Amino acid sequence: MSLSNGPLTGLRVVEFVGIGPGPHVAMLLADLGAEVVRIERQGGQIMNPVVERARHRVAVDVKSDEGKKFCRDAVAKADVLLEGFRPGVMERLGMGPVEMLSINERLVYARMTGWGQEGPMAQAAGHDINYIAITGALSAVGKAGETATPPQNLVGDFGGGSMYCAFGILAALYERERSGKGQVVDAAIVDGATSLMSFFFGVRSRPYLTTERGQGMLSGAAHFYRCYECADGKEISVGAIEPQFYAELLEKADAPPELREGQMDPRNWDDYTGKLAALFKTKSQSEWSELLEGSDACFAPVLSLDEARDHPHMKARGAYEERDGIWHTAPAPRFSRTPGTIRDSAEDGADVVARWNREG
Repeated sequence: MSLSNGPLTGLRVVEFVGIGPGPHVAMLLADLGAEVVRIERQGGQIMNPVVERARHRVAVDVKSDEGKKFCRDAVAKADVLLEGFRPGVMERLGMGPVEMLSINERLVYARMTGWGQEGPMAQAAGHDINYIAITGALSAVGKAGETATPPQNLVGDFGGGSMYCAFGILAALYERERSGKGQVVDAAIVDGATSLMSFFFGVRSRPYLTTERGQGMLSGAAHFYRCYECADGKEISVGAIEPQFYAELLEKADAPPELREGQMDPRNWDDYTGKLAALFKTKSQSEWSELLEGSDACFAPVLSLDEARDHPHMKARGAYEERDGIWHTAPAPRFSRTPGTIRDSAEDGADVVARWNREG
């Protein structure tokens, strides 16, 4: 097994198998050194070798007395319990927060759901698209006059879900250093996605930052903050908001001189977009990259996953690592003394729990 000296080395996590953001939370913790025992159903298989990496797996029938005893023994020596079931499921299994915190008062009990632990929709099924729909986030994404466009499952599952859950776990662990006690972390995607919209709540008086679909400066309506097609059919992105960066973009691209005036006037955006679209169609993506990349024009080519992996900057950052023929994303963020590590999933989860109990 690849060892780790990451900042979370020594942290013990019990993860109940789930989908979506829950496994991503466990990956983030494991990448930074946490020892994660993943409790799976009988016959469970690895569905995503990247997100499910660095786990110590054990198949457990959590409805059986033996299975429940194993889970309780694991939690007794753990720092974190991570579950993503509908509200009430863990309670019905006899492994809710009351039961588990009575076994281990220092336990951080993290609950990852879409709707949260209570509220009119708490028991309803849902997915990323539904969770971000009621927060105002989905409404802002897409073209004017068309239906909203789901931004993959980045905003809900991962942006508003797993990242906030991991943040909540670490905050609870920090507080535990003072109180000596654990607590429940209710990480709901609707809460996290709402928090992600904080910026837009604070700038609603600025018309060029509106969240009206296809109208705001950051939605793709502005000619200086959008993507353009190139001569080879590939795309590039420009994000030259500040006047000095906008000026550099126009100068290096040899744009029409009339574009230099009225940058922030939305009345100009459609006309200026057309002019830049015609300009960027005159060269290939690689030609524009050679001309603009690395400058203050706020430019980058729009790349596929495979192309991103081979980009010189991403290579220099070591953003990807190959393991057994599978490309993995590197641990993030980075640490100067205690770097995270992509580790194998080599140990049996039952053996790890047995070791926890021996070590105390």
